[in-house]
Amino acid sequence: MKVLLEKIKEVLFAVLPVTIIVLLMHFTIVPLENIVIFRFLIGALFIVVGLSVFLLGVDLSVSPVGVLMGNRIAKSNKVIIVVVAGLILGFFISIAEPDLHILAEQVSDITGGLISKVSLVAVVSAGIAVILAIGLLRIVFNIPLFKLLIVIYGIILILAILTSREFLAIAFDASGATTGAMTVPFILALALGVSSLKKDSKASEKDSFGLVGIASGGAIIAVLVMSIINRTDKITGTLEHGSSASDSVILPFLHEVPRISLEVLLALSPIVMLFVIFQLISFKLSRKSARRIIIGFVFAFTGLVVFLTGVNAGFMDAGSLIGSSLAYSGRTTLIVIVGFVLGFVTILAEPAVYVLTHQIEDVTNGYVKRRLVLMTLSIGVGIAVALSMLRIVTPGLALWHYLLPGYIIATGLMFFTPKLFVGIAYDSGGVASGPMTATFILSFSHGVAFALEGADVVADGFGMIAMVAMTPVIALQILGIIFRLKSRKGGIS
Repeated sequence: MKVLLEKIKEVLFAVLPVTIIVLLMHFTIVPLENIVIFRFLIGALFIVVGLSVFLLGVDLSVSPVGVLMGNRIAKSNKVIIVVVAGLILGFFISIAEPDLHILAEQVSDITGGLISKVSLVAVVSAGIAVILAIGLLRIVFNIPLFKLLIVIYGIILILAILTSREFLAIAFDASGATTGAMTVPFILALALGVSSLKKDSKASEKDSFGLVGIASGGAIIAVLVMSIINRTDKITGTLEHGSSASDSVILPFLHEVPRISLEVLLALSPIVMLFVIFQLISFKLSRKSARRIIIGFVFAFTGLVVFLTGVNAGFMDAGSLIGSSLAYSGRTTLIVIVGFVLGFVTILAEPAVYVLTHQIEDVTNGYVKRRLVLMTLSIGVGIAVALSMLRIVTPGLALWHYLLPGYIIATGLMFFTPKLFVGIAYDSGGVASGPMTATFILSFSHGVAFALEGADVVADGFGMIAMVAMTPVIALQILGIIFRLKSRKGGIS
C-alpha cells in the first residue's frame, strides 16, 4: 500500500499540470461543454489510478523478469540464444505497450482504418524485436553504441527519402510511442541484466544505456518499410470526437471497458506465458517470489484497463477540442505558447522519465544529478512541442525540415559527447514521449491540424511525438559535453 501511494503521488504530479492547464483554458480562453469537462476530469482520475496500479505491477513483474532474463541470456554465452531471446522478448513486450496502442488507435481512427491498429502494432513490434536482438548483440560483443546508431539512422535517412510525408510522421511518432511505461522498465532491466555480468565495470556502466534508443530506431525502420512495401502514397484523414456525441457522462467509459479488457488480456498473455515457461525451465524462483510476480501481472492488467479507458473515453477528446478551438480562433501565437507550456510541464513527472533518471543517478554514483537531467529534458521537450505547433501553423514547413538537421546534429554530437551520455541521450529521447505526450498533447496537435486551414490532420497532426523524441537527444548530448568540459576528475569518458 505504501508503494502504491508513492506511485499515485508520482502519477498525480504528471497528470495534475495538464489538468490545471485545461481547466484554466476552459474558464478563460477556450470554454468547453460541461459534459466534455466532466468526462475529462473522470478520465484524469482513471489515468491517475490506472497508471499508478499499472506501474506498481510493472515494478513487481516486468522489471524483475527483465533483469532475470537479461542475466540468463548473458550467461548462456550463445549468439543464437541472444538473438532468439531478443526477437521474442522485443516483440511481445512491444505489443503490450499502452502508448503504442493509443497511437495505433488514433492512426486507425484518423485514416478511417486505412492503416489498421492491428497491422501498425504488429509491424512496430516486429521492428522493435529485430533491433532489440541487434542491441543485445552489441552489448555482448562490445560494439560501440555510436557506430550502431550511425548505421541505424543512415538506413532511416535512405528509407525516409522513399516514403510519403504522412507515413514519415507516423513512423517517427511510432518510435516515441513504443518506448513507454511497459517497454522502458523492461528494456532497461534487460540491458542492466546483460551488461552487469561484464568484468569491466566501465563497459558495464556504458552498456546499461542505449538499448531504448536503439529500439526506437527499429520502430521507425519497420513503419517506413511497411509504407514502401505497400506502396502507400498520400494518406488522407479526418478527426472525429467520438465520445462527445453521447449525452451521457459515464456511458462512454462503460462502453470502452469490455473492448479494452480483451485487448489488454491478449497483449499481456504472451509475457505471462513466457515467464511461466522460464520459471519452469530456468528461473526456479521460490513460490513466494513467483506469486509476487504473478500478482504484479494482475496489477499491470487491471491498471492498464483503467488507464486506457480513461484515455479513450474522456481525456483525449478535451485535448483535440481545445486544439481545434484555438485554431478556429486564429490565435496562432497562443497555440505555440500553449504547446511549449504543455511540453515543459508534462515531462517533469513522466513515469518512464523517473525510471531512467533514477537509473542514471544510480549508475553514475550520483555524478549526474537527476534534477539536472529532468530540467534539461523539460526545456528540450517544451521546445519540441512548440516547434511542432509552429510547423502546423506555418504553411510549407514540413517535418523533415526539423528531423533532417536535428538528427544530423545529434549524430555529429556523438563524436564529441562522452560515450556514457550518448546512451543516456538516446534513451531519454525514447522515454520522453510517455502517456501524457501520447494522449493529451498528441490529441491537441490533431485538433489544431484539423481546424487550421491549409493544414493536414495526418501529415501535420502526427510528427509531434517524433519531435519530443529528438530534442532530448540533442539537449542531453550538449549537457554531456558541458560535463566533460567542467570535469577535472576524468570520471566520464
